[in-house]
Amino acid sequence: MIIPRYHVADSRIRGAGKGLFVDEAVRRGAVIIAPDKVHTVWPESRLRSYPPDSREVESSVRWFEDWFSLTPEWSDECYVNHSFSPSALWHLGFIFALGDLVPGAEVTMDYRYVIGAGERMPFADAQTGREIVGLPWAQAVSQSARCLAELVAPVA
Repeated sequence: MIIPRYHVADSRIRGAGKGLFVDEAVRRGAVIIAPDKVHTVWPESRLRSYPPDSREVESSVRWFEDWFSLTPEWSDECYVNHSFSPSALWHLGFIFALGDLVPGAEVTMDYRYVIGAGERMPFADAQTGREIVGLPWAQAVSQSARCLAELVAPVA
């Protein structure tokens, strides 16, 4: 479920296709996307029994540990593109604004949090050319938890 008003349009990221853009201001730390239609959760071992370009693999996102959610229909949430300098943070199925977003800002996130540990995306980061490799679960969840804690901490 995408919380703010938004639209899908050509991404500003070279080679990314379409992207998701907010149509209203979003404050730092606010939820942009919340999970709402998780139909299936599979262990990674079952997911990897399918070809890498299969509908199952293409529609999967690491949910927790070595379990992946599958949403075979292409929802607008799928238009959140990768960036190593993202505008949003993935944490346990939620996507939070990393800073104040102005209307028209493209929502991006670091895909290393949502792909399997050691899994390589079939494309490199458009800005840096770096390979995108999934983080181990413990590293991904601890990093995103620390970042989220900083985002929502009361200002002293």
